[in-house]
Amino acid sequence: MKTISTSDLTVKVSSHGAELCSICCNGKEYLWQADPAYWKRHAPVLFPIVGSVWENTYRQDGETYSMSQHGFARDMDFELVAESDHDLLYRLTDNEETRKKYPFPFCLEIGYRIRGKKIEVLWEVRNTGDREMHFQIGAHPAFYYPGYDAATAGRGYFGFDKTDGLRHILISEKGCAAPDKEYPLVLTDGLLPLDVHTFDKDALILEGSQVREVTLYDKEKKPYLTLYSDAPVMGLWSPLAKNAPFVCIEPWYGRCDRAHYTGEYKDKDWMQHLAPGEVFRRGYVIEVRE
Repeated sequence: MKTISTSDLTVKVSSHGAELCSICCNGKEYLWQADPAYWKRHAPVLFPIVGSVWENTYRQDGETYSMSQHGFARDMDFELVAESDHDLLYRLTDNEETRKKYPFPFCLEIGYRIRGKKIEVLWEVRNTGDREMHFQIGAHPAFYYPGYDAATAGRGYFGFDKTDGLRHILISEKGCAAPDKEYPLVLTDGLLPLDVHTFDKDALILEGSQVREVTLYDKEKKPYLTLYSDAPVMGLWSPLAKNAPFVCIEPWYGRCDRAHYTGEYKDKDWMQHLAPGEVFRRGYVIEVRE
C-alpha cells in the first residue's frame, strides 16, 4: 500500500489491482472500506472487459476464451513505476497467464494524482502487439453514503450535469444487459432520490455520453462529492437487497454483453480499438465537495 497526500487529502493505493483504497479529507473516509459482508472491493479497475460476457465466454478470431466478470486486471499485482508526494504510477503488461484469457499483448498504466481536493485517475492502454487490439476499461469506485442510517430508507441524492431526457437500461440476466429497452431516469427537482430500493433491479446504466458529472448529495441536498468523466457509459450501483452503506459511480469505456450475445469480441457494444503501437489515454476525476 502506498500513500500520497496534500494538506487537503490523503489517498492510499494498493499495488494489487492498482486499486484506490482510501480517500480521507479532514479525518473523514469517503471511499468504501471493502467489508466483505457487503462487497469486498474499494474501487477496482475493470480491464479488458467491463461487466460480464455471456456465459463467461467470448469469441475472437475463431477461438473461444473464458473471462470472469470485469476481467483480470483487478486481481493482478501491478508494478509501481513512479511515485512522488502527490502522484503514483502503476504498470501491468501481458504475460502467459493473461494470454490464456485475452490474446492481445498490452501495457496498462494506472496513475493517481492529487490536486487540491481532487484525485485524478489516469489510464493509459498501449497496444504492444502487431495486430489491432480490442478492449474495454472502466472504474468501479464505491463511496460511503453521507449520513447513512440503516434504519431509514433515504440515502441522499444524485445530481447530474444534465436534467432533461435522461434514460437508462438494466441488467436482464446472467449479468448481461437488455439495451433495447430504455427507461426514463425520473428526477425530482433536478435530482435522483436515492433510497433502499433504488437498485432493486441492479445497476442503472446510462449510455451514449448522457452525463459527464455525477454528484452525490447528502439528505439535506448538500454536495458531498462529484465524479467527472468523459466516458460514454456511466453505471450507478449498490448491492442488491443488502441495505449497503455505499453507492458506486462507475465511468465505463465498455459495457457487459447484451443478453445472449454470441458474436465476435471485437463487435461487442462500446468496444475500444487500438492499432499496433497506438495508445488510449483517458481517466476520471473524484472531487470531495465538503
